[in-house]
Amino acid sequence: MLSDASNPLLHPSSLPYGLPDYSLIEPAHYLPAFEAAFAEHTREINAITFVRSMPTFENTMVRLEQSGRLLGDVARTFYTVSSADATDDIQAIEEQLAPLMSAHNDSIELDAALYWRIKTLHDQLDELQLEPEQRYLVERHYREMTQAGAGLDDEAKSRLTELNQRLSTLTTTFEKNLLADTNDLAVVFDHADDLAGLTDGELSAAAQNAADRGLDGSYVVTLTLFTGHPYLSSLTNRESRRRILEASRARGSRGNAHDNREVLREIVRLRAERAALLGFDTHAGYVTSDQTAGSPEAVHALLRKLAVPAAANAVRELAALQAIIDAEDEPFPLEAHDWAFYTEKVRQAEYDLDTAALRPWFDAERVLQDGVFRAASELYGIRFTERGDLHGYHPDVRVFEIHNADGSELGLFLLDVYTRDSKRGGAWMNSIVSQSHLRGTKPIVVNNLNVPKPAPGQPTLLTLDEVTTLFHEFGHALHGLFAVVTYPHFAGTNVFRDFVEFPSQVNEMWIYWPEILANYAKHHETGEPLPQDIVDKLLSTGAFNQGFGTSEYLAASWIDQAWHSLTAAEASEDIDVAAFEAAALADIGLDNPAVPTRYSSTYFAHVFSGGYSAGYYSYIWSEVLDADTVEWFRENGGLTRANGDRFRDRLLGVGGSTDPLAAYRDFRGRDAEIEPLLKRRGLA
Repeated sequence: MLSDASNPLLHPSSLPYGLPDYSLIEPAHYLPAFEAAFAEHTREINAITFVRSMPTFENTMVRLEQSGRLLGDVARTFYTVSSADATDDIQAIEEQLAPLMSAHNDSIELDAALYWRIKTLHDQLDELQLEPEQRYLVERHYREMTQAGAGLDDEAKSRLTELNQRLSTLTTTFEKNLLADTNDLAVVFDHADDLAGLTDGELSAAAQNAADRGLDGSYVVTLTLFTGHPYLSSLTNRESRRRILEASRARGSRGNAHDNREVLREIVRLRAERAALLGFDTHAGYVTSDQTAGSPEAVHALLRKLAVPAAANAVRELAALQAIIDAEDEPFPLEAHDWAFYTEKVRQAEYDLDTAALRPWFDAERVLQDGVFRAASELYGIRFTERGDLHGYHPDVRVFEIHNADGSELGLFLLDVYTRDSKRGGAWMNSIVSQSHLRGTKPIVVNNLNVPKPAPGQPTLLTLDEVTTLFHEFGHALHGLFAVVTYPHFAGTNVFRDFVEFPSQVNEMWIYWPEILANYAKHHETGEPLPQDIVDKLLSTGAFNQGFGTSEYLAASWIDQAWHSLTAAEASEDIDVAAFEAAALADIGLDNPAVPTRYSSTYFAHVFSGGYSAGYYSYIWSEVLDADTVEWFRENGGLTRANGDRFRDRLLGVGGSTDPLAAYRDFRGRDAEIEPLLKRRGLA
């Protein structure tokens, strides 16, 4: 048994900004640290509620915000590792931890005495003369505890706790199954000819993947989180394309130990039951009631409005692709695994542009330093210094210190670019330390990507999609770094789920901004800039293939809504997962077999193991704000410090301390308009 004295998680880190010293942390430290943190948090809450004095902002809200610091530190340290380097030991800990964390959270969220104190303050808001952030803190805690079920009777709370614990176990199981099946289904090729069309760097990465698995002489293509794969656009061997897409779409539905179908059905059933217990018809109703959307009906209206023109555009795009195939010596009907490959042929024919050939101009280090960091420096005046003396949770992690224009310390940024078998798919940002004036902390944020790692000595060359992902995730990082709040409840990206993607999407605009693109898009061998004619073609293809892109996204969003719009009675039926998906897609007119949904249910991690249940619509919902904001930047001079300061101070800088749509109106001067989004996606 480890003693508290020997557990580094139970003592403040001596590293800058409170960065955890991962070199000292062993898997065996985590569970004892969580147990100690649970106990400390409980004592802190009891100290608030076991008093006879009437509630005040200071003795209730301030002390609530001061509580749970140790638990937050331990949890952020652990979950950073469990998502990015989930060894067998870490996965076993996460499975044990899931119901414990759920039970502890419920013990706080459902605490009747704490709820009474917060409700008492909420009932007196107009009399308390609080500052705006203080008033909003009372409002949010009251709303969130009410939403969580704090007002239920004891019997209902008991059932709610059971549901939450079971759901926490199921979502952990879903992610574990997905990671295992994704690794098992990595596609093995015996000959380099099978991968004709890949670059030398991509072939090198596939060979390295095989060597890492003890398959010297072979080539392994690992799967991405989404249905498609970057290699589908360049592989000339149709059978190879078919094998990759078939493997991707099979995840979690093969009838093996990693099958996710019963897991997700039970998740849907229990979420529906929980929603009914909390007074909502459906889980979607429960989730959207406390988002900017307000209701499932508002979400469904937007998705249906966009689906009709998106599906029509996809049909036109399909016809153009089929025409190219029909002109070949051996024509065939286009299938889903052919779409990306022939899309590149259309792009080349119509725009004389081959995006797969652009990799040599997107060296990862240059994109990072001279693109992502440069744009942020120009816009916000911040500067970056790599800290080789500081280390993350894995040897691939890099640490950067960031200072403001006046030289003051802003925080730390960790970057973890490469894929590995222990890392979950996709790309994401999370916080290790959150900023708070009350606690005197500065932020530490992490960006994770899943870029194939080339063999030693080979450069990391990115696809255009990977460049976009790097800019996108850094937009989340900026949100986490720039938020300046008093109370930890509002720190960083703690905003409504259907607003959180907005800052990251806005940051994508700098990819093609002339002075930024010219700065980073240089050939990795010659240093020659990306030719201007290619830049012009890239800019002219903004709406190209958006019928496919919008349709695959909307299809996934609709599947999410369909599952979570079931009532408790409907969800209790024996549902065939594949048939349910097919019916849902037919309902919205997105059942084109050549355009598969971006995620199918059995590998839809966003909604069955992440935080996007009934909320995957958030990307397109936030994109309305994003497209409108891009118009504002263009109208006001673009990449200037004045524009950056306004965006930082009025939107990014407020974190979750004010209503996000009010913050948007403060920045923009009005509500967002949808027309820029329709124009961007070719849907006008």
